[in-house]
Parts: sequence; structure tokens; C-alpha cells
Amino acid sequence: MEQILIPHKRSKILLEDKKLVADLKKRLKCGVSVEDENQVVLDGDPFDEYTAKTVIQAFGRGFDLQKAYKLLQDEYFFKSIDLKQFFKTKDQIHRVEARIIGREGKTKEYIETVSGTDVSIFGNSVSIIGTLEQMKVAEAALQVLLDGGTHKKAYRVMEGARRRLRGALR
Repeated sequence: MEQILIPHKRSKILLEDKKLVADLKKRLKCGVSVEDENQVVLDGDPFDEYTAKTVIQAFGRGFDLQKAYKLLQDEYFFKSIDLKQFFKTKDQIHRVEARIIGREGKTKEYIETVSGTDVSIFGNSVSIIGTLEQMKVAEAALQVLLDGGTHKKAYRVMEGARRRLRGALR
């Protein structure tokens, strides 16, 4: 049995939608129940629990379930960056979140398009779903933005990382 804490705002969605929980149980091949308002309990085979835990963590970090279900495939991975580890104040965190999202969401959209990943900014975290290669490309851009670099530099670094990875894969 595995227990995962997710934000109340996200667990509320599971509590209110019984069809969603039924679909989760079917796809994740293990029991799924929400307890104590933000605790998700998984019960099943250890491998299925491990996979389900990753899907639930991604859902908890703001991804919709269709994107989180990508993690059921072996080649997809999930990574979450806690912005509190890099920045001390809420203002600094909000500023970097705004930089990652960009005007009208264009920066986030561009990172997703170029890298092929899905990116979520939720709470004090930035999370990514993608293959290892895709994640390296997205992380290159995110690191520039976290370090205070310009959007132009982030795009250049990301596009260079994508070219290098494509060249290495050939």
C-alpha cells in the first residue's frame, strides 16, 4: 500500500468525480482512494503502485490526467522542481513563474513545442513530463530562466540542446 499527499485543490477534483476515480483504478491497475482530503492511497501490485504513484504525483502537480497517463509508458518520466529551493521569497517565486509562463503563456507553450514535453506550473513548483531527451531540452531553457537569463538566451540554449540531442541520436 502506497500513500501520497497531493494539494487539497487537486484531491478535491478526485473526491468530486467518481467516474475519474473509476477510470484511474482501471488504468493504474490498482485500488485508488482519497482519504483525509489530500491523501491518496494506492493498493495493488508493487510495480503498479509505483507507476500509479508517479501518475498521481503528476496530477497533484497540476497536469490533467490525460497528460499524466503518458507516464504509464516506459519511455516517459516526470520531474518536479521545487522553486522554494532556489528562491527565498514569494515575490521571487512569482516572478520566475511569470517568466516561465511568459506573456499570455507563450514562453511555456514555446518550451513545450520545441522540447516535446508537457510543463505545469502549480503551487511553488515547475513540473515536466517527457522522454529523457525531451526533458533535457526543456530543462536547458528552464535553467536559464531560473538563473535570471533572458528569454532569448533560454530559447537559444534550448534549441541548441535539441540540435545536439538530435545529432547524437542519429
